[in-house]
Amino acid sequence: MEKIVDIKDTKSVRNMNTAIALYDEMINKHNAMEAVNKYLVPEYIQHNPSIATGAEALGQAFGYIGHTHPTSRVEIHRIIAAGDYVWSHVIFYNLSNDDPSDKGTGGVDILKFNDEGKIIEHWDVLQEIIDPSKTANTNGQV
Repeated sequence: MEKIVDIKDTKSVRNMNTAIALYDEMINKHNAMEAVNKYLVPEYIQHNPSIATGAEALGQAFGYIGHTHPTSRVEIHRIIAAGDYVWSHVIFYNLSNDDPSDKGTGGVDILKFNDEGKIIEHWDVLQEIIDPSKTANTNGQV
């Protein structure tokens, strides 16, 4: 994982570490409700149109995914932290299937934090990872 953060900026480092912990606990360890209660404010604002706003709704969504797709996971490839914001470039695997050859869904998440280090808002863009033989270039998606 490539980390881009000013290590002297303790707030940015804290926020980056919180984002990493959220991914791991909520998605990889399938402890969604515990993770959102720990890292998000209850009135968390969600901009992904597939998930309702609020920490509880996010916990329920990923709780359902973890329960129905126990192989679901996320890999963080790049993470950038500056002030109240963390941007992460990730691949989500098996969010909607249990196919061991799932190529995943690439994503960029933007998380906004409050002064206490809790996540208060989220935006994302998602893109299916496709077979490299079917792409217009050889650069890869991650």
